[in-house]
Amino acid sequence: MDALFDHTLMRQRRLRALAALKPGADFLVRRVAEDMADRLSVVERQFESPVQVQGGLALAAEMMTATGKTGRFNYVDLFALPGLSADAVTLAGPDDVPLAPGSVDLIVSPLALHVTNDTPGVLVQMRRALKPDGLLLASTPGAGTLGELRESLLAAESELTGGANARIHPFADIRDYGALLQRAGFALPVTDIDDIVVRYDDMFGLLRDLRAMGMTSVLSDRSRRPVGRALFLRAAQIYAERFSDPDGRIRASFPVIHLSGWAPHESQQKPLKPGSAKSRLADALRTPEQRLPR
Repeated sequence: MDALFDHTLMRQRRLRALAALKPGADFLVRRVAEDMADRLSVVERQFESPVQVQGGLALAAEMMTATGKTGRFNYVDLFALPGLSADAVTLAGPDDVPLAPGSVDLIVSPLALHVTNDTPGVLVQMRRALKPDGLLLASTPGAGTLGELRESLLAAESELTGGANARIHPFADIRDYGALLQRAGFALPVTDIDDIVVRYDDMFGLLRDLRAMGMTSVLSDRSRRPVGRALFLRAAQIYAERFSDPDGRIRASFPVIHLSGWAPHESQQKPLKPGSAKSRLADALRTPEQRLPR
């Protein structure tokens, strides 16, 4: 299988971003981490062997620990995370989940699934690593993420050169992730979406934030040709023309999909078998029953 994403480049860019981390540059990661911690806080369970898989920062795990629902987190990531001891982090690429089968009861994956080359395989590995009735909580950018930037760059490049290159990652939609959870064997799968919109003075402010978060494109099939300043200047004009608010500021969309699923266990709720109902819907609705034509 051809790799869609260059994980060596991703590691380099995220390490560079960490080395020059500016206050507030982690705003999106922090927002998502807070949301994930809120979701865990309403689960009536204690998790003694939690692991955060990828994410580049420990924010999600730290906020979940603060809920009082978890024990000490271990981590799987591309590189050693700042502020953590070396023995707390197992180094692995985004496509590998090096955890023993049935060894953990909570897996947290913040903003990471969208850069896996084998997302179905990663979810299967996560499900196998969970103990029976263990929980997966994940978040990932969904379809429409940076849609305004994608459209502006494509329009500008097509106008200036007569062609266009993919400069923004592809993002799956919420139905795809729901189907992948089921395919991986998770019980009680749930997906929902949080539409986050961030406003900027111009497109260049957005690009600075993406670089500061280490979230610029790492497509393997990206163009290696140098990009002239004229392309970005024209793209910024198109962005302002198509996606600005009345006050002149532009919008950037980050729809975040949240996923949850449980490793199967006999104690979990199961759907009733067809034909096992003990009362008729027509009786409940107080209406005559009518047979449908065949």
